[in-house]
Amino acid sequence: MSTGNEPLAGFAVGVTADRRHEELAALLERRGARVVHAPAIRLIPLSDDADLLHATGVCIERPLDHVVVTTGIGFRAWLETADGWGLRDALIERLSQVDMLARGPKARGAIRSAGLQEVWSPESESCAEVLKHLLEKDLTGTRIAVQLYGEQLPEFTGALRAAGAEVIEIPVYRWSRTEDSTPLRRLVGQAVAGTVDAITFTSSPAVAATLAVAAEDGLEEALLEALRTHVVAACVGPVTAQRLTEKGVPTVQPERARIGALVRALVSDLPQRRARRIEVRGFSLELRGHAVVLDGQLKPIAPAPMAILRALARRPGHVVSRAELCGVLPSRLMVGGAPWGREGRPQADEHAVEMAVARLRRGLGRSGIVETVVKRGYRLACDPRLIDPVRAEMSG
Repeated sequence: MSTGNEPLAGFAVGVTADRRHEELAALLERRGARVVHAPAIRLIPLSDDADLLHATGVCIERPLDHVVVTTGIGFRAWLETADGWGLRDALIERLSQVDMLARGPKARGAIRSAGLQEVWSPESESCAEVLKHLLEKDLTGTRIAVQLYGEQLPEFTGALRAAGAEVIEIPVYRWSRTEDSTPLRRLVGQAVAGTVDAITFTSSPAVAATLAVAAEDGLEEALLEALRTHVVAACVGPVTAQRLTEKGVPTVQPERARIGALVRALVSDLPQRRARRIEVRGFSLELRGHAVVLDGQLKPIAPAPMAILRALARRPGHVVSRAELCGVLPSRLMVGGAPWGREGRPQADEHAVEMAVARLRRGLGRSGIVETVVKRGYRLACDPRLIDPVRAEMSG
């Protein structure tokens, strides 16, 4: 049995990435997390290379002034595709005469591995800073090639054109929504229900696809509210986070846009937000996402019992009525034909609460932690005078 020493033990983390999702999942699982893989997008090659061939020819035929390399994988794919057409040497020769700008370290590495050298790269790894750097120059009459990374960059290329540059867009690859959105729809539902604790995003198209799937199911606002409150949105960088930030969602971001750094940022943040420790009958009880750590032992708890435990933990030592506990059970446990509560949601009966409490006691494996107060409800067996009221409000 796990000791619960892993920092993410007891937490469920959604992974929306397709490319390199195995690496991300392995890093999370190594730290104890339960990973829910729900790819939002897939990277697909261009079905018709005509546009890329044309853009490559335009770059070779006439001198360029600047080339913006946005991703390492995209730049390498461009050179490999050009090689298949017999144009690699001519393209490399042209690029060797150009001021090359790399958006980040991976782009720099791809440039250098091709025997080329970048002239500048921003610390922020941001397209916005690359654009600012270019706009500080007189771009009138210049020719700039911009390697795209899965989607159009109308604000970026539009600003360059407005400054007088001729812009050649290099459409190396593109993103598409996954053919089977069932796992992603399931993840959205879990986030809304509170049974997943964090969702990781490694690209802005993944954010857009997740919100689109939620909107199709009428859950976009519910998902955004979950991300604003009880589900951590972990984004690999500011570009990925931008759409969520615009919608008022706080995000966790690493200092550098790397998968390993993203996991470290989540390890630092998630337990702070979603863990809660209480002393109950001489036992140390720590609530995590879908489990508790009881005296150092990790004990997985099902959603309904965990909902009961979180409700009791908000007011440790105080009685919580059965009627109030009816309202916290997950909606799928609501009985058919049950009355609707005041907030317009189906109301579980008290028998469902009793069953959830019984399952909670079995899951904890220790008697006396959850007490029954006859004709009133249930309470955690601890002295309420010893509980920090501020921390109690933060729990759950």
